[in-house]
Amino acid sequence: MKELLSLPGMFAALLLVGGCASMDMGSEAAKTTATGSAAGANAQGENPVLEKCDKTFGTAEVIEDPDSDWYWVLDRYKLKSTAPVLKLLAQQSNCFVIVERGNKGMRSMMRERSLDQSGELRKSSNFGKGQMVSADFAINPSIIFSDKNAGSIGGNIAGLLGSGTGRTLAGLAGNASFKEASTMLTLVDNRSSVQLAAAEGSARNTDFGALSVIFGRDAGGSLGGYSKTAEGKVIAAALTDSFNNLVKALRNYKMQNVKGGLGTGNSGSLQVQPD
Repeated sequence: MKELLSLPGMFAALLLVGGCASMDMGSEAAKTTATGSAAGANAQGENPVLEKCDKTFGTAEVIEDPDSDWYWVLDRYKLKSTAPVLKLLAQQSNCFVIVERGNKGMRSMMRERSLDQSGELRKSSNFGKGQMVSADFAINPSIIFSDKNAGSIGGNIAGLLGSGTGRTLAGLAGNASFKEASTMLTLVDNRSSVQLAAAEGSARNTDFGALSVIFGRDAGGSLGGYSKTAEGKVIAAALTDSFNNLVKALRNYKMQNVKGGLGTGNSGSLQVQPD
């Protein structure tokens, strides 16, 4: 019992010591698989496993569907849009030139054009018509996220360590769960609406969110933040995996040909009886 009671005190002491520590800016522990930066065709600090392209496939926008069933995952873990992650990966890879089509970004661009049309901007601002670049493709993400209970770990630890500390760690491990994310990316040609490619990706992480059982669910924002960061990291890893798989598929892209013409109503071998 003394061991159980001493744990909150130990945690409080760690918090006090942590208050004297310096900020670890650029910490490797805080990074996701989507890391580093990009400017034009140049990338810096990117994940070494990220697939690269010598030539770009064209311009692309990232389109999320907030009405999709998977979108609740982001709300549940208080995560933001996946678009920034995908935009970073796409630009670092040099496989796509990213164009802005998000709601906030578009509002900002249209606001500047409205100011130009009202005469408020300088004449040299060059916000006239015909400046925006079209998006050749749309990258559409979706997520499947699962929480799988790993409670059997607790019994194994308890058997190995016995009472006291063993029971404490068993309680923690018994509430641990393997976090798995599976993501899907589809690439659509905006001119024809044809889906050109699709790729799945996945990642797995172990999250010991059961720390809240010992220290209390309200024992500092750092615990909750850590849990959220873990969820975000596994989703970012799955998106990186699916993006890599998408690029690999596109390198071997072969146009599909349909006899009779694509989408003409008289194409292919799967037809219905006419009137």
